[in-house]
Amino acid sequence: MKEKLEQMRVTARDAMEAAGTEDLLQDVRVRFLGKKGDLTAIMKGMGRLTSEERPVVGALANTVKSELEGLFEARLKTVREAEIGKRLEQERIDVTLPGRRLSQGTKHPITLVTEEIVEIFSSLGFGVAEGPEVEKDFYNFEALNLPKDHPARDMQDTFYISEDVVLRTHTSPVQIRTMLRQAPPVRVIAPGTVYRRDSDLTHSPMFHQVEGFLVDRNVTFGDLKGILTTFIAQFFGKNIGVRFRPSFFPFTEPSAEVDMQCVICGGDGCRVCKNSGWLEILGSGMIDPEVFKAVDYDPEAYSGFAFGMGLERIAMLKYGVNDLRLFFENDLRFLKQF
Repeated sequence: MKEKLEQMRVTARDAMEAAGTEDLLQDVRVRFLGKKGDLTAIMKGMGRLTSEERPVVGALANTVKSELEGLFEARLKTVREAEIGKRLEQERIDVTLPGRRLSQGTKHPITLVTEEIVEIFSSLGFGVAEGPEVEKDFYNFEALNLPKDHPARDMQDTFYISEDVVLRTHTSPVQIRTMLRQAPPVRVIAPGTVYRRDSDLTHSPMFHQVEGFLVDRNVTFGDLKGILTTFIAQFFGKNIGVRFRPSFFPFTEPSAEVDMQCVICGGDGCRVCKNSGWLEILGSGMIDPEVFKAVDYDPEAYSGFAFGMGLERIAMLKYGVNDLRLFFENDLRFLKQF
């Protein structure tokens, strides 16, 4: 039995020295020092020894066990240090390499267009006003000369929350709210989000508008043309063609659609302008006296004009975008261009 213990000591020592990883070393420990290991198997045979041999073999077994446990701990420390050194070598960072650049966010094209429009009209003396997107029927329709039975309401395709509450279909309610709060003269633009039941290449159920209006004594249609022509020249460039077409809006009389030369095709005709060479960009007109009556303005003393434009359409013309839906898809490949 003494020979078996000595042989096991040599074999275990060689196995521990050969184990190059912690897992292999643990396997060696279990093989020789575990509950079912070689040392335990040898000790179970001590019952067959004489009373003189048993203390000698027991002392030797304890010596071998202590020696192998000490060797295991020392070898385990060495292996762990080697593994840490190997990981440090593989995972080290070269601090001289340039860091990864974080992507920098930019403003959405609709925001850029809104800010530019506000800046232009501010330079022309217009203030900026805001109003709620969930609006009462009175401000959205009735005060704008659109009673409940008016056929023009069908043009709006309104989202109704209740019989008297809607998602505003235009920013014109801000005009009513402003005039109810403020006596003339008034010169205001109102950018904001609006909602209609419509969706295609050039329409979205949620989109953005800018309403503008001016009320004072002796305001004429010529003033309206001068303001809008100045705006278009500053926003799109002085060489863009502009035309005013007679039209109808319940809250303005006379009314006019304002067209500009198609910037997609240069006026030659394309899918966006329906081969006409012109694109409608806004509606305008002189404020109807009925609207003045709704806000207690004297239509005999005051006159004014109003206009409204869709910001998505303006942005499409500004940047040459041929599909309005691109503004809402959040595709970074598109948005990074701005």
